[in-house]
Amino acid sequence: MKFTVFCVSGQLTRCIRCPVAYHANDYCIPAGSVTLTDSNIVCPNHFTPRKGCRNHEHVNVSWCFVCSEGGSLLCCESCPAAFHRECLNIDMPEGSWYCNDCRAGKKPHYKEVVWVKVGRYRWWPAEVSNPKDVPENILRMRHDVGEFPVLFFGSNDYLWTYQARVFPYMEGDANSKEKMGKGVDSTYKKALEEAAVRFKELQAEKELRQLQEDRRNHKKPPPYKHIKVNKPIGKVLIISADLSEIPRCNCKATDENPCGMDSECINRMLLYECHPQVCPAGERCQNQCFTKRQYCQVEIFRTLSRGWGLRCVHDIKKGGFVNEYVGEVIDEEECRARIKHAQENNIGNFYMLTLDKDRIIDAGPKGNEARFMNHSCQPNCETQKWTVNGDTRVGLFALTDIPAGTELTFNYNLECLGNGKTVCKCGASNCSGFLGVRPKNNPPSDDKSRKMKKKSQMKRKSQQQVIKEREDECFSCGDGGQVVSCKRPGCPKVYHADCLNLTKRPAGQSWNSLKHGSLTDHKVNSDIINEVHT
Repeated sequence: MKFTVFCVSGQLTRCIRCPVAYHANDYCIPAGSVTLTDSNIVCPNHFTPRKGCRNHEHVNVSWCFVCSEGGSLLCCESCPAAFHRECLNIDMPEGSWYCNDCRAGKKPHYKEVVWVKVGRYRWWPAEVSNPKDVPENILRMRHDVGEFPVLFFGSNDYLWTYQARVFPYMEGDANSKEKMGKGVDSTYKKALEEAAVRFKELQAEKELRQLQEDRRNHKKPPPYKHIKVNKPIGKVLIISADLSEIPRCNCKATDENPCGMDSECINRMLLYECHPQVCPAGERCQNQCFTKRQYCQVEIFRTLSRGWGLRCVHDIKKGGFVNEYVGEVIDEEECRARIKHAQENNIGNFYMLTLDKDRIIDAGPKGNEARFMNHSCQPNCETQKWTVNGDTRVGLFALTDIPAGTELTFNYNLECLGNGKTVCKCGASNCSGFLGVRPKNNPPSDDKSRKMKKKSQMKRKSQQQVIKEREDECFSCGDGGQVVSCKRPGCPKVYHADCLNLTKRPAGQSWNSLKHGSLTDHKVNSDIINEVHT
């Protein structure tokens, strides 16, 4: 029998019902697997939902995983993921449809933070627990192949659930209004805070483990061909200007720093590089960094959380030329073909940078050290397009003084590809959370900004006095639909009748007395606690 191996090397444990195999450790074996022996398991692909079990019903989110908006959604048949067809840029599929992660066999794992749906209640953050680590009374609860226990943050309750009712927690989710809904009680706020802290802890553990594994295996950066200048592909042309067309600056060879960073060289100001045969400063010209490849000394290194990166070996002054971004120069048609090939083969790394409206630099197959520079929402370098010998070239320049040993970064301004946002792991204080999303604004520091902030706060305070009459989403589960509203004056809360365990919509003042009498928010929470079982 042929086995599908989802890991690279090491001792494997195999499913006895289908041809899948995993490393025999808690990091690789998917949650919900039943261990039979050291080398045999029953994988969660063989889960069968029980009829009548509420928590065995498949549920999808009510927003798109790409743009976070609602509307008409394409829902995955295996997990809660949902997307706009337009966001995926695909035709409407016929029959069952599965997202990229499910098609690739991705499953929840132990010691992973996830969002869990319980009944009609809102999505709640929890950690996937290993059955051998849960209390005995939880272990004795009925559960089947494919189910795994989760520990809810905030309440510390347990529940057995499965893949179709959980999706991965991502950095920044604690502030996501799609997960929080309209009404947030103290227990839920506590859960969000605990989830954010635990997520960072588990990420740090995972990154350190990966770094140690790479060092132990002497892992090297992915292969590529090193080139010094851009290489045109296909019909793309590299422009070369006549000497008579190259602009001449007014610098002199007798100047202290002719054509230097502190000079008044008109070519440098206009991002034109001087030509050695045209510049009046001759051999003393300091504006020929691209031609002479006057790069800063750098080294490739393994980062904790962002794969391979680039750092400087010596200090770099603000405005200094760091490196040129070089690679294969392709046209738009070739670019689309390469992106399509990458998506079909689950290739997640892109090294494409727009040169002009007709040409793109792809440093993936061929390039130099600059291809290893990571993204940051608060970068220390920036890209500049210079005209060198009549053609456009891209250089990386320091935005600030950079001490030796510092990682070099620039803002990718990435256009998101595929069926999901790419999480940003730059760690900057203004990090947007995702690549391609505008970074958060830095807090104002000068007096004028403080006055403007104070003025905006006063304006915001006056706007807050206008209270919305009714919420649009259920205060219990956070979803829209047909709801009943509270009759008490000033209370904006609305609920699904099912979330209140009502068999019919209440009439008159009956629900008003229930809501503000015996049926409080704490009663709703206790219903959840009873269901998940402590």
